[in-house]
Amino acid sequence: MRSNKVRDCWAKGSAAVSGWLSIGNSYSAEIVGMSGFDAVTIDLQHAMTDIQTMITMLQALSATPAVPFVRVPGLEPSVIMKALDAGSYGIICPLINSAAEAQALVAASSYPPLGGRSFGPARALLYGGEDYAEHANATVVRFAMIETREGLAAVEAICAVEGLDGIYVGPSDLGLSFGKGTSTDPTDPEVCEAMLHCLRVAKAAGKHAGLFCPSGAVAARRAREGFDFVVPGSDVNLLKRVLAEELAQARANPS
Repeated sequence: MRSNKVRDCWAKGSAAVSGWLSIGNSYSAEIVGMSGFDAVTIDLQHAMTDIQTMITMLQALSATPAVPFVRVPGLEPSVIMKALDAGSYGIICPLINSAAEAQALVAASSYPPLGGRSFGPARALLYGGEDYAEHANATVVRFAMIETREGLAAVEAICAVEGLDGIYVGPSDLGLSFGKGTSTDPTDPEVCEAMLHCLRVAKAAGKHAGLFCPSGAVAARRAREGFDFVVPGSDVNLLKRVLAEELAQARANPS
């Protein structure tokens, strides 16, 4: 089976860097996939992307060096299985607030005996190889998102769930749950401590920890802190930033 580059990074002791796709388009997915990221995550939760578009984006990513991940809309086994059958090598599931929900995530994304994923890996066989079913459980990465007070309170139990690879901190929603704003690089001490608490718990349990960042500089800082799956912004945010910078230069007074 084709290896998972994210797991390859972890085996070397380095953080994996993932691109993030909010634009539902196979061409832009291909561009991001060819940009040097270890992984590229297709966002089905908040992005303008549906299942069929996700499939074409996964097809585009297949021709790039980046391993494909999908953030699913929620804890919906049918969508999780569809993303995996379409060739995703990683699942990021939002709003996991208990060990039971983490166990349900593992069950939906794992073949027996670890879980209850049904067999039908259509595109996954094309991307992963003919021995996909034999190695899928050990190759697919499963992240549970911690982004609420409930999830934070249960983070120790969540990280203890067998088969879960790690947690993915949602800084904006975590800040929102504390009434401290929606920054992707929080400065509020309570929110910062909550994020670092998640990191410490994950590492103590032998799990991995990821999070969304607003820039490459912040992603590098978070990697130094110990987060080992970092996202330096989305395609949409990067596009908006570059457009604003170029427009400002174009309209600058030549004098």
